[in-house]
Amino acid sequence: MPDVLLAIVYGLFAGLMIPAGGYLASIERIQPNWLEEEVRHSVIAFGGGILVSAVAFVLVPQALEMLPIWVAVLSFFAGGAIFALLEHLQNQNASKNAQFIAMLTDFVPEAAALGAMMAARTAEAALLAFLIGAQNLPEAFNSWRELQAGDHRGRRIMCIFLTLSLLGPAAVLLGYFFLADQPLLTGMIMMTAAGGILFLTFQDIAVKAHLEHRQAPSLAALLGFSLGMVGHALVTHIGG
Repeated sequence: MPDVLLAIVYGLFAGLMIPAGGYLASIERIQPNWLEEEVRHSVIAFGGGILVSAVAFVLVPQALEMLPIWVAVLSFFAGGAIFALLEHLQNQNASKNAQFIAMLTDFVPEAAALGAMMAARTAEAALLAFLIGAQNLPEAFNSWRELQAGDHRGRRIMCIFLTLSLLGPAAVLLGYFFLADQPLLTGMIMMTAAGGILFLTFQDIAVKAHLEHRQAPSLAALLGFSLGMVGHALVTHIGG
């Protein structure tokens, strides 16, 4: 398969996990209520584990190969600062769509970095595509519930999610054609995304995932990170 076509397939896979997660969230709520609560928090924690694994195994290692350490550190903290500003603006505007905005702000730069990695024929591109899709699923699940609580109709939310899924191929193609020969810019985007993701994980996701006297959410976070470890091991084995 030509690399550009494979890049589109990867981007489409990652993007389609958004409506897939929304569909799962649209299924009737689980009974009893305590189980519904535990499942929801576990999904949040699982997504957080995957996000951290994407930072640990793909974004930071790849970016460090492209950047001087001082640029990497500055980009990393810039990502945290940007996401902190976005959260501040959400709070100022009394936004109730934090999960939805977080899903968008980490999906687009990651997909662009994926395109650049595809053009450079980096082995970890397949792993990143998998992790982006895997994190979009629980993020979309939580975003659906969030938007539904804000009185958005299910059909309208699904239309939004289907439209957003097209951002995957679009961002991947942008990275493929415009970032492939710009490793410095690509590395900065990846490191900025990593800093933002880590900020969100500790500022928002980990807090919402915690459920008093329940251990399942914390175990779900470990499961999410373990999924990234397995993917990394498989890619390393194949590449080796």
